[in-house]
Amino acid sequence: MSFEFEDVGGLRIATFGAGPRLIIAVHGITASLMAWGAVGRQLPDGWSLVAMDLRGRGHSAALPGPYGLPRHAEDVLQVAEHVGAGPDAVLTGHSMGAYVAALAGAERDFARVVLVDGGLPLPPLPEEMDPDAALEAALGPALARLRQTFPTADAYVDFFKAHPAFIGHWNADVEAYVRYDLTGPEGALRSRAAGEAVMQDGRWMRLESERIASALASIKAPLSLLRAPRGLLNQDVGLLPDELALPWAARLPGLKEEMVPDCNHYTILFDDRCVSTIVNRLTTPA
Repeated sequence: MSFEFEDVGGLRIATFGAGPRLIIAVHGITASLMAWGAVGRQLPDGWSLVAMDLRGRGHSAALPGPYGLPRHAEDVLQVAEHVGAGPDAVLTGHSMGAYVAALAGAERDFARVVLVDGGLPLPPLPEEMDPDAALEAALGPALARLRQTFPTADAYVDFFKAHPAFIGHWNADVEAYVRYDLTGPEGALRSRAAGEAVMQDGRWMRLESERIASALASIKAPLSLLRAPRGLLNQDVGLLPDELALPWAARLPGLKEEMVPDCNHYTILFDDRCVSTIVNRLTTPA
């Protein structure tokens, strides 16, 4: 897999492939641009995928806040302009990145907007539940690792190998994604993701459902949703179960939703079989 890094106003971007047709890709809440490495590796001739480290993550971690999904959408549109993405470009996002893609897709024309296991407003929280507590409960190990240090890179890899979503699904793309995330001195390595960025973004995503719904309704491009049947911890229920997704598909007549079989929230971007479906939907008009 070959790709090139570039700096755009402090944002680290990577371009996978060399074709003239462009895909702009946005990663999840504690992830990095390397979440799109397997997709970039499977691109057909004629296509390129441009992914970025969102501010507060990866090699864009030093960019300051405030964070929040509208700020990330501004950054996505800046990158799209920088790489010359025209109206024939495709916009996609995974997990939190799907919400960012929805906001960005409401602001300018793309050929298609493809949401991968995210992007739909989540049910309102009970009045007594704090948004931060809800985020802690939902993300579990993903947030825990932001508070930990690791003696070696291999120890960090072992931490991920024990994650329920990756047991039995480890491959070179996952390992490259994990090792890219490390920073700090030997003996005290840690994730590049900034905890405050993650918490600010998580609060926004849970508290601004109406803005997300408005953005989805404003997207003029063909809109697709690809769902994983299993969750963040490989649970039997996915992040966007039928009872959440199907009413939104009915509410948004332009939304085409599809379940990608036999994958979870993470392996939808890393398992070759799941990735081939994602690549097909990104590069083939609906």
